[in-house]
Amino acid sequence: MKKNKNEGLVPKLNGILFVGLFAMAAMRISKLPLFIDLKISPLIIGIIIGIFYANTLRNNLPKEWTPGILFSAQKILRLAIIFYGFRVSFQEIAAVGVAGLTVSTIMLTTTFLLGTWVAIKFFKLDRDTAILTAAGSSVCGAAAVLATEPVLKAEAHKGAVAVTTVVLFGTISMFLYPVLFNSGLLNLTPEAFGIFAGGTVHEVAQVAAIGSSVEGAGEAAVIVKMVRVMLLAPMLIILGLFISRKGKGGSGSKGMKVVIPWFAIWFIVVAGFNSLNLLPESVVEVIVNIDTFMLTIAMTALGMETNFQKFKSVGMKPFYVAAIMFAWLIVGGYFVTMFLS
Repeated sequence: MKKNKNEGLVPKLNGILFVGLFAMAAMRISKLPLFIDLKISPLIIGIIIGIFYANTLRNNLPKEWTPGILFSAQKILRLAIIFYGFRVSFQEIAAVGVAGLTVSTIMLTTTFLLGTWVAIKFFKLDRDTAILTAAGSSVCGAAAVLATEPVLKAEAHKGAVAVTTVVLFGTISMFLYPVLFNSGLLNLTPEAFGIFAGGTVHEVAQVAAIGSSVEGAGEAAVIVKMVRVMLLAPMLIILGLFISRKGKGGSGSKGMKVVIPWFAIWFIVVAGFNSLNLLPESVVEVIVNIDTFMLTIAMTALGMETNFQKFKSVGMKPFYVAAIMFAWLIVGGYFVTMFLS
């Protein structure tokens, strides 16, 4: 008997709507005064809610709804990353000049390579966990982890581990950076401090919080951070080509299909379109809000696929790696900023 296509579609839609309800709750929670003051994004709240559900009530979820959760963590994610391009423009790169672009590029590249190398060489972490953890620290936090996941075809719990490290050390940054500046230890002008923060802190919201705490640093901090966000696309393309060449197991097999993250290409295209300023700001703001909701859906779905039992295989190693990258971001980022600004 031929199976009706709608038989699988309806449960899948139920799964997507189910994740969407959790994401809506995360969006509402993020609007509470406490979370606004702490600059905690709905993406972080979404993954926390998702993980809590995965480790308590997930067994009660109809199995037929699982494809909807996976669709949210994969397909909706790709679309959200594409529309993330409406948050950046080529004009922002020009605005920060050579110093801002160079600091962003150097810190992204060195942090990613250092984190991946240390994780694999010294802590013996698997490739996917190593790269996801490095991507989160070197580019733009949780969004970078989400964007890197489909390129690697990594398991959901590995992304969740990487996001957790971003939350921890990004939160520490929000309190540490202003203290370092106000103490006079950094010997940086407010604008240079903004470049330093934008080039080294994990999440966009965290950078905005740090920039707003130092008069004259906010604009440079956010712009440099958005330049780092834009560099996510070429990083993913290079990573995809590298993985294709090495092969899944690092054997370098000639028959390996080239992995090109097309959503990263479209991210650049959208950023280019956004640079033309063809759409009214009010429309762009609506698109950005919708995109935030889609990213929250993806992050929540990622959490729902994360069981604490899976964390046992990696333990504290990703946090040690993240701590090393955090130290490099502060020390290395400071000297790079001093030299270039």
